[in-house]
Amino acid sequence: MVRLSRRSFLAAGGALALTGLVRPGRAATPRELRLTPRAGTAALAGPGWPQTEILGYDGRAPGPEIRVRQGDRLRIAVRNELVEETTVHWHGIRLPIAMDGVPGLSQNPIPPGGTFLYDFEVPDAGTYWYHPHVRGFEQIDRGLAGALVVEEPDPPAVDRDVVWLLDDWRLGRDAQITDDFGVLMDISHGGRIGNTVTINGAAPDGFALRAGERIRLRLINAANGRLFSLLFEGHAPQVIAWDGQPTPPHVPAGERIVLGPAMRADLILDATGTPGQRYRVVDDFYRARAYRLTDLAYADAPPRRGALPPVPALPRNTQPEPDLADPIRHTITLTGGMMGRMSEATLGGKRLDARSLMMRGKAWALNGVAAEGTMEKPLFILPRRRTCVLTMINDTAWPHPMHLHGLPMKPLTRQGRPPPRAEWRDTVLLMPGERVEMGIVADNPGDWLFHCHIAEHMEGGMMGVIRVD
Repeated sequence: MVRLSRRSFLAAGGALALTGLVRPGRAATPRELRLTPRAGTAALAGPGWPQTEILGYDGRAPGPEIRVRQGDRLRIAVRNELVEETTVHWHGIRLPIAMDGVPGLSQNPIPPGGTFLYDFEVPDAGTYWYHPHVRGFEQIDRGLAGALVVEEPDPPAVDRDVVWLLDDWRLGRDAQITDDFGVLMDISHGGRIGNTVTINGAAPDGFALRAGERIRLRLINAANGRLFSLLFEGHAPQVIAWDGQPTPPHVPAGERIVLGPAMRADLILDATGTPGQRYRVVDDFYRARAYRLTDLAYADAPPRRGALPPVPALPRNTQPEPDLADPIRHTITLTGGMMGRMSEATLGGKRLDARSLMMRGKAWALNGVAAEGTMEKPLFILPRRRTCVLTMINDTAWPHPMHLHGLPMKPLTRQGRPPPRAEWRDTVLLMPGERVEMGIVADNPGDWLFHCHIAEHMEGGMMGVIRVD
């Protein structure tokens, strides 16, 4: 049996009738699941506009929301009904390399009309997502993305558990996705930024709630290049997990939830507003272009309850702790992009100047190498079960959400200082000039992709491989 749900961001439904906090029911253990990437349509631009032609899992944008319980086994048959090859990457899940969905490293791409069976267990609870790793700069941006939620055996008591999959789209006047994918302007700058932002595939007008509710809100940034900085006006939601990994409940700095592409945050949102009122949710990462994402729209009804209990911490996941007594140390330096200082880099074994690189669609490098196609030589090799302290240096003028497949990373320092909380990540946001140290336990053998999750930066050379023997 498989349970799939697509929870509307406007739905209050039966949850408003409950009198006490409840725990989400036990998710059915999936044995077989089918996903079909294919063409479809979606009302991305909202009422009064034409339907937008998209690519989506089962023809939907986003794809089906998959919910399972920690420790469950997933068997997902993906049948490709696109006109080009594709794969599925299960972002953030610690799984065997053969199930990771990266062509040339873990599997052959799925040809049109072909099927691939993904079969793996989910060892850690949290909020994850799935997307392709073939021409991701276009396939993801046309709609191929979906949420994968792994529930704890004993989840915190809430009234509702809701996913917001955030995305943006570059639409023309006809409400269709523009075809200018992989252009050098996007590659060498901040990636492809859209002009229409959606929550769960729709232009959001309001999120219905009732005073006194407690909501678990799972945020996923599925955009190619857009970074979000969300301010819930009149509210102070507490973060309980980043990238699916538990963190002590806290209100983040500036009361803003900052998410680079591929990053996630689990929030506890207590509905402390006034019945009948609306409160803005503002995205102001790009301060000169701040806008209202949606409203918290309160029902004109008495509060469900009085004071809510303190927000509980989530149980720790199962990844091993880094042994920092005698770690292996490696450094990866990010270079390139407009306003950067990269004068040359190696591409295909040849040393090229910046102009020659850009003529070939490359603008970024890791340790002086711009990646292209299948990468045969890893950035470095780690002996199995050893701890690595990885230093990442962003020597560019742009932010980079750096994602490592298969191996979670524990922050050790940022700008030479320990972080206030040990917040495990699979995607680490480096702002321009930043230097971070991450602890990695090499307990999962394979060739693991490491790349910027701004899809155009990855296409432009910012990727490599870390091998675990």
